[in-house]
Amino acid sequence: MSSSEAGKGSEGELVHAWQRLDEKDLVNCPIFDLVSRRLRHPVRGTEGDFYVLKTRDWVNVIPVTPDFQVVMVRQYRFGIEETSWEIPGGIMDAGEDPVVAAERELREETGYVAASCRVIGKVAANPAILDNFCHFVWAEGVTLLAEVAWDEHEEMETRLFPVDEVFAMAHRGEIKHSLVVAALFQFYPEWLKIRARRR
Repeated sequence: MSSSEAGKGSEGELVHAWQRLDEKDLVNCPIFDLVSRRLRHPVRGTEGDFYVLKTRDWVNVIPVTPDFQVVMVRQYRFGIEETSWEIPGGIMDAGEDPVVAAERELREETGYVAASCRVIGKVAANPAILDNFCHFVWAEGVTLLAEVAWDEHEEMETRLFPVDEVFAMAHRGEIKHSLVVAALFQFYPEWLKIRARRR
């Protein structure tokens, strides 16, 4: 099947962007707003109500120490009601640069500070129901320099894992957060370059 054929529906039409007719606020929460959107298909004319969570962008940080260990945090997640090993991250301020947000979240959650940071990718957090993106920042040469500054409901265990062990944890299903797995996927080519230089 060609790439052009893959985008065609049952009647052979290309996939279309639906037209927004209306949007209504349903629920306003501290971290997201639930809205209902009335949309119309531009060719078929069919209409429907679709529900979207509107929220700010997020940032996830891959903090790597000079001896190539990743700073990981374990915290309780209220959605799955289990603890979860993750990389540091959080909600970005409106219009904030991902690197600035990453440096703040890393420092507040772990006390680690990076020698340098750079964006290595981003993904749509869940494009079916969320309107935001999650940005991935690689923090190099991180060292423990600051005191943690957790939010009211935060409580974390911080631990260092060798980079290869973190990838093994993801493959074993021990890292459950999908956005953390996506961040590691983006970081993997960079890690291959580092490993090649170290040989």
